[in-house]
Formats: sequence, C-alpha cells, structure tokens
Amino acid sequence: ASLRSMALALLSASALAWRAPVGHAVPSLATRSFSRVSAPAMAADGPVCIVTGGSRGLGKAIALALGKEGCRVVVNYAASADAAEAVVEEIKGLGGDGVAVQADMSTTEGIASLFKATSEAFDSPVEVLVNNAGITRDTLVLRMKEKQWNDVIDTNLNGVFFASQAAAKVMLKNRKGRIINMASVVGRFGNVGQANYAAAKGGVIAMTMTMAREFGPRGVTVNAVAPGFIDSDMSAAVPAEILESVKKNIPVGRLGKPEEVAGLVKYLALDPSAMYITGHCLNIDGGLAIGTC
Repeated sequence: ASLRSMALALLSASALAWRAPVGHAVPSLATRSFSRVSAPAMAADGPVCIVTGGSRGLGKAIALALGKEGCRVVVNYAASADAAEAVVEEIKGLGGDGVAVQADMSTTEGIASLFKATSEAFDSPVEVLVNNAGITRDTLVLRMKEKQWNDVIDTNLNGVFFASQAAAKVMLKNRKGRIINMASVVGRFGNVGQANYAAAKGGVIAMTMTMAREFGPRGVTVNAVAPGFIDSDMSAAVPAEILESVKKNIPVGRLGKPEEVAGLVKYLALDPSAMYITGHCLNIDGGLAIGTC
C-alpha cells in the first residue's frame, strides 16, 4: 500500500499509530549475502559506532549526529553506495570519521560480514550499535503473502537479534557498550495493513527488555526508540490535506524531524547519564502514543 492509502486507512479506522518506516525501505535481500567496504577510515578517535541502514532517512540523521561528536561511524547500506559514501564524507566534514559498508542485514552471513569489515576498518572494538535498517511490505492480513511476511521479519526482527548478538559478544567482553534498537509506535498497538511490521517492531521492544536484563550486569545497555510520524521523503508525497488531518491527532501539532530522533539516539548512545537507562522503549512521537510507555 502507498503512504497515501495507509494514511487514509489510519484516519478512517482511527488507527493513530501509523508512521513511515524507520531507515530506508529497500527490497529484501534474503536470498543473498554480500559486503562491500569503502576506503579505510582514518583521523577521528571517538567511539566506533555501527548504524545499520545509515545511508538515508533516520539512519543518515543518526550517523551524522554521531559523527558530529567525533565518533567513527560505520554506515551500513543495502544498495546505494553513492548515498552511503556521501554520508561518510559529511561525517568527516563534521569532525568524525567513517566507512561505508554494504551488507545484507536480513541474513547472518551479511551481519557477520558487517562486523568483520568493522574490525578491519578500525583498531578499536565497536561500542555503539544502532539497529535502524528496516523495510515494509504493507498489505491487509488476508492478502499478505508468505514472502511479504518473511521479508519484513527477516530484516526488521531477525536482523536486529543477530546484529545485537554479534555486537554483544564484543561489548560484554569489554564490559561496555550501548545498543539502540529503532522500534515504532506501530509496535505498541498495531496498524491496519502492517501486521508484519507491527509484529516485528513489537518483537524488537520485547527483545530489548530481555537483552537489557542479560547484558546489564556486564555494563552494556540496551534501549529502543519508537518514532511516530516523522517528516521524510515518504511524508512529502502525502497530500497536504491528509497530513493536516494527521497533525490534528498529534498533541504538538506537527510531524517530527529526523534530527530530533537522532538527538535522542545520540543521548542514549553517548551521554554518561544514559548509562542508568536500560531496557526501555522511548516514544518520540509528539504525544501520538501517550499512555503506551
């Protein structure tokens, strides 16, 4: 379903949780695994951070926010090498450093290649993982094909689990690290036409709590961030009258900005005071999902 049709479904059914997906929506690559790495990184010496799906949208905003703090950022992407390389150049211009790594986040092979490339690019272990990569295959439950279900679960749920598992092996050994999972308010109470997406994001929220309990004793925090309607390329395609109707259901009366989401992720990833926050899913939605925290 198009963003327009989904927005209409949201309004007509009073299902006020829908939002554009985090990360960039790309075709599932579950049938193959690959990794492609840009030129070796150099210069900055901040924490090594991996941002999956980091070439555009929220992922790009998050990667830039971390880069601005002097981090060494691994910008993972699925298809757009030029976009990922451009993000890396922006990061360097902000005083950070980075490397673009192509890897399929829907397979364990792709995830393994991402972490291998990260260890080869930098001489420090990964300290921050932002699980942002995600796709959508929207349709009503009775029309959903097995592949549509599996594609979304493979990337949005399984990918988060296995990437977190790979990161945790390093972080737990070093007794420090932060994992931030990009969830969604859709994972709180569902949405018409997104059973697969809602199931995946709900699973991410539950997984976050479990991992926080397991990893906390060894100095690793795990949190989730659940955005609501965020201003993006997708929302720009929605007719103005529909957006205005949507805004009326958001207490602050506007869409969120990618930079606002990135600011919250940056806080959870880098701020010393965030070390006492773990196992939580923080809504950043202008009040859309009040009462679901």
